[in-house]
Amino acid sequence: MGRGGDGGLLPSEAPEKSLMATDFFWSETDEPHATRRKQILAAHPEIRDLFGPDPWALPQARESIVAVVLLQTWTASCMQEVGWPILLALSYCFGAILNHNLFLAIHELSHNLAFSTPIYNRFLGLFANLPISIPMSITFQKYHLEHHRFQGVEGFDMDIPSYAEGHVVTNIFMKVLWVICQLFFYALRPLFLNPKTPGLWEVSNFVTQIGFDAALVYFFGWKSLVYLVLSTFLGGGMHPVAGHFIAEHYVFMEGQETYSYYGPLNLVTWNVGYHVEHHDFPRIPGCKLYRVRQIAPEFYDHLASHSSWTHVIYKYITDPTVGPFSRTVRKSNVIPKTD
Repeated sequence: MGRGGDGGLLPSEAPEKSLMATDFFWSETDEPHATRRKQILAAHPEIRDLFGPDPWALPQARESIVAVVLLQTWTASCMQEVGWPILLALSYCFGAILNHNLFLAIHELSHNLAFSTPIYNRFLGLFANLPISIPMSITFQKYHLEHHRFQGVEGFDMDIPSYAEGHVVTNIFMKVLWVICQLFFYALRPLFLNPKTPGLWEVSNFVTQIGFDAALVYFFGWKSLVYLVLSTFLGGGMHPVAGHFIAEHYVFMEGQETYSYYGPLNLVTWNVGYHVEHHDFPRIPGCKLYRVRQIAPEFYDHLASHSSWTHVIYKYITDPTVGPFSRTVRKSNVIPKTD
């Protein structure tokens, strides 16, 4: 982590701790990005020109979503005659990357960054959801926008692990299991901690997805669906592209609650690694986030950052001081700024 670092504090910099934390890092301040946004825009008002869908770059982005959906669907259709070892290998080495790419495309669409008209982003999100095999695009948007507005706020930010996770995931074995299954925790946590009544869009997402899954099985057999489910599960667990789940907000340096990654995996993950920049400016599409750092380096160059998502996963598992409680949390009576 840091300029030239490898994903964690150097031994000489590491705080002297021997046990994993038993509670979160509690903050009495609002989430930091609204304040940073004002400061950066005051110094560099030209950043406003980056806001919203890019009329030049986004048509290619929309086409890439269509291409990945078609490629992954075609790959799934070829699985019926493939042996299970090859199917598993393809799911991890190929399908996981494509499905995670689509998951992060849905993340981009949740911010309405493919079309200026929000409903078009929702329709494209339903389409991007198809190879993921589990209906999630509409529900994800609801909870993800709250993650931005209420970053770290107890009871609102469902990106924060539950106390149950923190008290159970306390050793290497449980950390490995948690990382492998982290997509399930990520998806199911909101249903237990902050359930929302489904609406017409959620029903549409469910019906569309079940219809696609059923058609896939009918025409190409069960292995086609197994391939897609494995691609989603493996791509969200012990996989390099899934390292961003931990890298983004788990505290590896006290006092900093959001971290960026500037490595090559950004090429297949919609630049989600530019995560400080994304939280500072969620209205800027991923394809232009690198320009924020170029324009305002004085706000970013001093921050700790990750150089490897794989190392982040390794450090999370092996470092006895890091665990589910390694997150910055604030009470719900701290009203986040939304400007």
